[in-house]
Amino acid sequence: MFTADDLLELHRRTQTSVQKAIEHCEDFAPEALHVEHAGFGYPTVLRQLHHVAGAERYWVGVLEGRMLDDEHDADFASLQALRAYRECVLSATRAAIARLSPEALATRRPMTVWGGRVVDLVPALVVLRTQTHAYQHLGQVTAMCRLLGRPVPPGLDFPLGA
Repeated sequence: MFTADDLLELHRRTQTSVQKAIEHCEDFAPEALHVEHAGFGYPTVLRQLHHVAGAERYWVGVLEGRMLDDEHDADFASLQALRAYRECVLSATRAAIARLSPEALATRRPMTVWGGRVVDLVPALVVLRTQTHAYQHLGQVTAMCRLLGRPVPPGLDFPLGA
């Protein structure tokens, strides 16, 4: 299984890719980031990027026995707002991972998820899920950037040498 250090390194590498996507989006006019694209569950670039952070916040809350499923439009009103929201989420994630012992990370336990359901989950795999989930939405962000006329250059996949 993964240690806290392994998960923190995985988190750092994944979030490097997310940060590169955000930096790519800085060159768009602010209104372009709010353009709705049909066929996407989260239809704008800002909503996609917000969802990456929001899903991580939700799952870290699950690990800690809290249901953090609220969303606020202000958190994705601009790239600046998104960056501030994301930094709060990343700090909370790093702190939550660091608090878990190796045994706690690897031990399946009951956790309450959306709808009040209780499921047995392994904390390390919950953290891993948040990071693999980020890449699903980075793919959608890159597709939206292409639709907006500014394709993302290569390099947003998981950085092996970073």
